[in-house]
Amino acid sequence: MKPITMEFKYSSKTPLYIQLYRHIRREITCGNIAYGEKLPSLRRLSTDLSISMTTVDLAYSQLAVEGYIISKPQSGYYVADIAGDSANLGQSKESGLELSSFAVEDSPYKHDLSCFNFAKWKKSMARVLNDYSHLLLFESDPQGEGALRFEISKYIYTSRGVMANPDQIVIGAGTQQLTTHLCRILRKIGIGHVAAEDPGYLPVQNIFREHGFSITKVAVAEDGIRIEKLPTNIPSAVYVSPSNQFPTGSVMPIGRRYQLLEWAIENNSYILEDDYDSELRYFGKPVPALQGLDDGGHVVYLGSFSSTLFPAVKISYMVLPTAMMEIFNTIKTDYTQTCSKTEQLTLALFMEDGLYFTNIKKLRKLYGQKLQTALGAFSRFGKGFVTPTNTSSGINIILKVRTQKSPAALSEMARSIGVNVQPVASLTAQDTAALIFYYNQIPLGDMEKTIAEMIQLWRAC
Repeated sequence: MKPITMEFKYSSKTPLYIQLYRHIRREITCGNIAYGEKLPSLRRLSTDLSISMTTVDLAYSQLAVEGYIISKPQSGYYVADIAGDSANLGQSKESGLELSSFAVEDSPYKHDLSCFNFAKWKKSMARVLNDYSHLLLFESDPQGEGALRFEISKYIYTSRGVMANPDQIVIGAGTQQLTTHLCRILRKIGIGHVAAEDPGYLPVQNIFREHGFSITKVAVAEDGIRIEKLPTNIPSAVYVSPSNQFPTGSVMPIGRRYQLLEWAIENNSYILEDDYDSELRYFGKPVPALQGLDDGGHVVYLGSFSSTLFPAVKISYMVLPTAMMEIFNTIKTDYTQTCSKTEQLTLALFMEDGLYFTNIKKLRKLYGQKLQTALGAFSRFGKGFVTPTNTSSGINIILKVRTQKSPAALSEMARSIGVNVQPVASLTAQDTAALIFYYNQIPLGDMEKTIAEMIQLWRAC
């Protein structure tokens, strides 16, 4: 039995029994009083601390109600097993918070820390916390922080040819949130139909469908979406990725882009241009955005930083035509900004200092090397079995696998060795499985052996 000693603050507004209860609770959670240890009797502790037995009884009763101690008849009070091992609880507290112990599920996939310089990001965030902390005491603008919108407007003009002033830009926590805004805007201008690429980005299609829009899936060819298959004589919207179609990587040439704009004008419709990772082009210059060709206000431009910074940064943006922006201004007060203000300001400083552009240059070189290494590995280990499609851009390629196994089964096998491969049902044919292979997060030095292991696993089945 370990003696309990403490000093009471008799001048405190906190009752003595609460002070005693808190002291004993702290001793238990820190491991100073171990699981199974017997506590002093009411009379003994009352005498040792020179307080009444009633005070001790009230403290013990509160501890018992909360499960810190248990009462054994004719024996006394004992410390309960509050965490399987109360000693370990104390050690955990001393060593600091272990974030990984709170994760629902660690990512099963490989990762490459060389893809982003977190030290430079940390410096930009430190500037926000040290020099602009007063700005964090107020909620963010529903449209997004002005400083970041200003930096985005400069960047997309110089890098993508997008014509926009900061007042046309809306920032959100991911493309899917921005799509929710678009649903409301499109409804207000009488549009209830959306055409989407097939294959294409399903989460956005699902959001439109959940908001009551009818969806038409239009096939994608080597030069982009089949424009002749788009709806006519009905105002609608089409969701496309003309500069790097997901997941096929097809690029829409300039002639087809003008055709798509003509379709929008003739049918009083809108083009939703998702330019999610078009900066990541490894051979030749990135293809300018379609929005730069539009002088009639028929293109909504969507961009994201998740592929060019790191996935946990859910910062995306859209550039709205003037008419749409006027509608958004009437509804934006219905929303609060869900994108972290701290991260928005950090990114604004990161871009202002030229660090974002430097990071893009680094990624182009690194991912270009990864792509070439991956293509070489598939040629060496998977010839006649796995056929990759070289997109020369982005963070993924399409794989065609000669097998009777389902794409889902192949995906699970790849997952077991830490490789992110996703099925593409619309491209799968008889005796051939189509999959999206994400090579960007596999370390360059591990690329060849990882692909060899994956192919060996698929061949064995």
